[in-house]
Amino acid sequence: MRKTGPTNEHLVALIQSLRKASHTHEAGIWKSIAVELEKPARSRRAVNVSRINRFTKANETVIVPGKVLGAGAIDHSVVVAAFSFSSGAKEQIKKANGKAITIPELLKQNPKGKDVRIIG
Repeated sequence: MRKTGPTNEHLVALIQSLRKASHTHEAGIWKSIAVELEKPARSRRAVNVSRINRFTKANETVIVPGKVLGAGAIDHSVVVAAFSFSSGAKEQIKKANGKAITIPELLKQNPKGKDVRIIG
């Protein structure tokens, strides 16, 4: 029988830690993110910086369960957590005085998942 699901060992470990955090901190957001990351790579979310700019306010924290791409521009600072970033997206976010962090970093900073929005 062939194993299904993600084969990237970092992704598998991230999904397990998200499920554990969801249970221990009673934060449903982490379970939702884990479910999104379990999808096939072709079905995962890919979000452009322009969409983040359109749907966020200054100093907001958002999470993208997939990849952030660099198309468009961003004109306010925002904290973006994602599984991966294109190099252009990181530059755009940093240029706007924002932060581009990984999902495990956000999990450590905010284990309860308060005031975090899912974009995609």
